[in-house]
Amino acid sequence: MRRIISLLAVLALLLSGCGTDKAPTVRVGVALYDQSDTFISTMARQLQQLFQEEEQGRGIKINLSLSDGQGSQTLQNEQVDRFLNQGYDIICVNIVDRTAAAVIVDKAQAADVPVIFFNREPVEEDLRRWEGAYYVGAYAEQGGRLQGQLVLDAWREDAAALDRSGDGVLQYVVLEGEAGHQDTLLRTEYSIQTLTAGGMEIEKLASATANWQRSQASARMNQWLQQYGDAMEAVFANNDDMALGAIDACLSAGMTVEELPYIVGVDATEPALEAVRNGTLKGTVCNDAAGQAKSIVALSCALLDGEAPESAVELEDGKYVWLPYASVTAENLEDHLKTE
Repeated sequence: MRRIISLLAVLALLLSGCGTDKAPTVRVGVALYDQSDTFISTMARQLQQLFQEEEQGRGIKINLSLSDGQGSQTLQNEQVDRFLNQGYDIICVNIVDRTAAAVIVDKAQAADVPVIFFNREPVEEDLRRWEGAYYVGAYAEQGGRLQGQLVLDAWREDAAALDRSGDGVLQYVVLEGEAGHQDTLLRTEYSIQTLTAGGMEIEKLASATANWQRSQASARMNQWLQQYGDAMEAVFANNDDMALGAIDACLSAGMTVEELPYIVGVDATEPALEAVRNGTLKGTVCNDAAGQAKSIVALSCALLDGEAPESAVELEDGKYVWLPYASVTAENLEDHLKTE
């Protein structure tokens, strides 16, 4: 980028005595959609740690500023404006509304500041408005398929353990993320499609939006417990926080661990992994927070150094860095923890 001075060039000047004695400073702005989200707060910690390691390894100063959009695109736009007006060198955006990226891309282009969207994928047309815009995330479709596979594998291994009614049909409910959100739509669609493709007979009892939130999921699950009782044999949650909310409701209703429906989530957050360990959560799908954070930092550093992004990360279509999902169950939990 024209406005970005290569960090390596600056360091060379300093070492040769042509610069000042003061280490160069790079300013990185990170705009989060909602820092109360467990997965997002995990990513924020990862980014802080990794940028700090870069700072120490390079002998430079990296000023990292995190802002919390609190679920408001208007607020997040104001935060991005502040980053740009204050001369930040790069911005990373976990966008609130994936359909609203065009405004941010255009402003970043006008300021000639690279923008890396992450975790919440913008509309492709918006991302392609400028060569300096990128995305780091995971395929929501793959996450849905793996979540469905968790239930399919359990059914094939011991159908009777899930099929409490003994009718040969799996009765299930779905706790969905934001209405209309891509991850909500694709995780839901492909988790259920995986069951039908595997030959299972299924019956949906209910589905409802819980906006990724544990408390909303718990409230919704309470309603379903009153309506359906133990007829619910499986619970698909679009993320772990909602899966944990479902567990909260069941335990509060007096269920034992053995009486819980077969509950699965997505993200593999620390609280979810603990729930897998104690048997309340039957499985989750790892959304690689550490891998995404590493890719964001590597891409950021390449752009700041004036290097080709492809030298630091594997780009698809010149825009996308995709990280794979992975299934997590009690059987492979320890192996997963060792890789964290």
